[in-house]
Amino acid sequence: MGIFKTRKNKKFTYTPRHFKNEGEGSPFEMKHKFDDFRKTVGPTGGIKSKFENAFGELKESPDRSANRRILIIIAILVLIFLFIIEFDLSIFLPNT
Repeated sequence: MGIFKTRKNKKFTYTPRHFKNEGEGSPFEMKHKFDDFRKTVGPTGGIKSKFENAFGELKESPDRSANRRILIIIAILVLIFLFIIEFDLSIFLPNT
């Protein structure tokens, strides 16, 4: 009988009606449109190679003003955080 046998899943050979296989790959593949141009997407090695790829991609980006804007926003948020926790910034100033 079939008490100890596991059921096999049914397999269907479904192909979409409006799909033309012109070498573009599978219609079910989820892929971002910029994945071909980025180094950080896909299999990578350790943490060192991840950081190297991320910094390399950051250096190659043509929009330097956006990077500068992000750094300014981060600096402002850090200063606001230090103000909220009442951090004494006078330790960085020379005593007179």
